[in-house]
Amino acid sequence: MHRLQGNDQFVARYFFHHFLGAEDIAWLAQFKDLHLSEDEAKALIVVREAGAFNNSTYRELTKVDTLTASQSLRRLRDAGLLAQKGRGSATYYVPTERLVDKGLSSKPLPLSSESDGLSSNPPGKFDEALRGQLLDGISGTLAAKVGAVGQRHPPQEVRDIVVALCQVRAWRADELSTVLRRNPEVVRQNYLRPLMREGRLTMTHPQEPNDPQQAYRAVAAVQP
Repeated sequence: MHRLQGNDQFVARYFFHHFLGAEDIAWLAQFKDLHLSEDEAKALIVVREAGAFNNSTYRELTKVDTLTASQSLRRLRDAGLLAQKGRGSATYYVPTERLVDKGLSSKPLPLSSESDGLSSNPPGKFDEALRGQLLDGISGTLAAKVGAVGQRHPPQEVRDIVVALCQVRAWRADELSTVLRRNPEVVRQNYLRPLMREGRLTMTHPQEPNDPQQAYRAVAAVQP
């Protein structure tokens, strides 16, 4: 993933050999009754790992136009595999329970030297219902960015997303852990502490750093 400057855009790069793996083909075979197109199959694999998907991401992945992307996403929604969130240009899609039941959480997280330090817990260890509620409280564009954070996302780009979240409201570490699907200690060590050192975040209760209700908010930029 590569984050663009601005408030409402991001570019996702995917390596197509990933979609041809034996494990992915076996997983997709569970949906053979739906007669998925190649593009729709790719989209399901991506949303399985990313947790959210929007029209822009679909177009980047498949190189189709906006109308075709919308039709495919609606088809996956109507098949009960994706749930639609948001409205208009802020519309995005998340996996449904049917997709989860088909094995969404069974795929282990691949770790590599590119990882930013994910928890050893698989995605199923996180409260997905709570995650959905938390994502509902932010804009569709930001929710799609959060959902697109993969296990190999560069830490600095994840920090930028954390700051964007904390510009909306103050977040506790456990809430950030849930929406990012990272261990709370990873969130503290890799994101919160570096961002506070950089002066981009501050505690809501700085005099009581161990307060159970401790939360973090973005520091307003100084106007020139």
